[in-house]
Parts: sequence; C-alpha cells; structure tokens
Amino acid sequence: MITVLTDSRQQKGKHKLKHDWMVAHGFRLVSTKLYVGDYMLVGGVRTVDTKRDILELAQCIDQNHERFRRELVNARDAGFELTILTENEDGVTDFATLAKWQNPRRFVNAKKGLRPPIDGMRLAKACLTMEKKYSARFLFCSPEEAGARVIEILDGAEYATDDA
Repeated sequence: MITVLTDSRQQKGKHKLKHDWMVAHGFRLVSTKLYVGDYMLVGGVRTVDTKRDILELAQCIDQNHERFRRELVNARDAGFELTILTENEDGVTDFATLAKWQNPRRFVNAKKGLRPPIDGMRLAKACLTMEKKYSARFLFCSPEEAGARVIEILDGAEYATDDA
C-alpha cells in the first residue's frame, strides 16, 4: 500500500473528491505538515500543490504573488519537484486554453473603479515564466481527474479516472 502524505493545513472537505478516489484505489492518506505543497509520497521529492480552480490560481499569482513566489523558491531550493495542479470546470487543459480563460471578476473591478484582475493571457504568461524561473510545473485537470493526476505526478504511473 502506497502512503500519500497530505498537508494538515488543507481546508477540511475541500479535497474530498480527490481523497475519496485515492482511498478507493488503495492509497493510504496520512495528514502531516508539509514543507511545500499539498501532497507527496513518503521519502519522495515530488510534491503537488492543488488549486481548486483557475480563479484561485489567478489570485495566487496576481494578488498573493510574493507569497506564492516564495513557495516556488522554497521548493526549488529544498530540492523538491513542485507541480501546481489546478482543477477546473472551465475546460482549461494547458497554457493555450488558459490564455483564453476569462476572469469572472473582470466586470466587478471595473464597476468599483479598481484595476482589472489578471486575464488568461497574462496568467498563462506568468505561469510559463515561473516554470522557467523556479523549475515548477503547472498542470490542469477536471476535479474528477484530480485524485488520479496527483498520484500520476507523484509516482509516475497512470491511473484510470473513468470510475471516479
């Protein structure tokens, strides 16, 4: 049985779909404080940080940029292979589809006289820059695929998601 470490600071219930998939497929989950990311295997160097949707990724990069950048630097400097896995129901599967993403808050800020939030094109460019600069990887999937994708990233094996 493969043990998957999960960060104890995750929001309760936020990862239920992923966790249910992992347990159903024979993985044991152990909650502990992780240095970076939300998931890793015992003794592994790969770690996965999950984002619930594109908007959360956009907020990390646009509004919490320094904190997010610091996490990428910490992972790189500690020798971890960090993957940011963003779940979404927007059909975003790669940087090309991310570039076409429309931020749902683009009209709210305009009405309030605030600067426009980050759009898909800027977000894709920022992710690409961070990949090159910090050796992180950005991947995208549907929420139903997330459990299998986390495991694939951590141990390199492919898992079927059709029975999620």
